[in-house]
Amino acid sequence: MNKIISTAKNLQIIYEDNHLIAINKRPGDIVQGDKTGDLPLSEVVKGYIKEKYNKPGNVYLGVAHRLDRPTSGIVVFAKTSKALPRLNKLFADKEAKKTYWAIVKNPPENKQETLVHWMKRNPKQNKSYAHKKEVPESKKAILEYKIIKKLNSYFLLEIGLKTGRHHQIRAQLTAIGCPIKGDLKYGFDRSNKDGSIHLHARCLSFIHPVKKEMLDLVAPPPQDPVWNACC
Repeated sequence: MNKIISTAKNLQIIYEDNHLIAINKRPGDIVQGDKTGDLPLSEVVKGYIKEKYNKPGNVYLGVAHRLDRPTSGIVVFAKTSKALPRLNKLFADKEAKKTYWAIVKNPPENKQETLVHWMKRNPKQNKSYAHKKEVPESKKAILEYKIIKKLNSYFLLEIGLKTGRHHQIRAQLTAIGCPIKGDLKYGFDRSNKDGSIHLHARCLSFIHPVKKEMLDLVAPPPQDPVWNACC
């Protein structure tokens, strides 16, 4: 518990009320427990809530969506059992607008474009492949991108996600010859020192599942020279 409380002090909280809490996830954090046994962000947030509100016993926290481990950005958790199913439905019905930032070395052919692929997942590799045409057991994947800044050696893309497939942005950008900086799994030529990739869940907009008010959440990217050049 001491480790959880210590880690909780480093949380970047973007938004919090009685029903929801939104965190700016650091690259390397896992959202929910997995086979690695590493401390997940969900447990860290529980520790924060327990300490801040002096809650006895177990703390309720619902996981409604996830981000890949090497990715940073907005993750929203439900603090009440009333909010979780509504939040789940909101994400399932694509009623949340998700905007990502990605840094690539190779500029895409077009300054902005809608990409449509058919994604097929390989569970053994924990990797997805983007095909131009439908293949057996594939799912349609759609995103929109535009170049919003040229850096010294890279390009910053803003991405609007229209579907939520496994490793969708990573696979689709690789399919057009633009792997994300640091993403060895999807074809970038070298890794980042901290194991991160330069993919960031920048904005999330949705109607609050309980209050019925519009929430527009924005998360600053991690502190490093390349991200800093974007802001």
